[in-house]
Amino acid sequence: MTDEQSTQNAPAAQNDQSRPLEELSFTVTGYISKTPHETYEAVADPEQLSHYFTTGGARGRLEAGAEVTWDFADFPGRFPVEVVENVQDEKIVIRWEGSDDSVEANTTTTFEFTPVDDGARTLVTITEKSWKLTEGGAQGAFGNCMGWTGMLSALKVWIEHGINLREGYYK
Repeated sequence: MTDEQSTQNAPAAQNDQSRPLEELSFTVTGYISKTPHETYEAVADPEQLSHYFTTGGARGRLEAGAEVTWDFADFPGRFPVEVVENVQDEKIVIRWEGSDDSVEANTTTTFEFTPVDDGARTLVTITEKSWKLTEGGAQGAFGNCMGWTGMLSALKVWIEHGINLREGYYK
């Protein structure tokens, strides 16, 4: 047996790269052909966000301490969003009320805006965490992963082409 095979067959406790999974989380990424500033603004500005994502309307700019609510025409019901942190053109961290399937009382989502191609394009990274290692937690995490992937796609076609991809997508 080679050293590589021995390492692959070693128990997880002996593998330095393995650690017990404590919660479910996910990350989705995509490249937007706009500057980090333009891309950040398309997420932070409630008017822009309402065109392609919160189709029932967003109220409040995504800035720490702001009172923000989101509503979706295809899933009616306005809900509060807490802005934990924002760094202009770089990062937005939000939280909202979790469920019985959340590890913590709130679900946390982080948006990161990384300049690419000398700032001509932006890599958007969306990470969400706080889901329990249960069937319900997996359903919540997978469902939200689908939602954030859809949001990222809708952001891209909105900011690059002015098309509302979400309209009629879910209902």
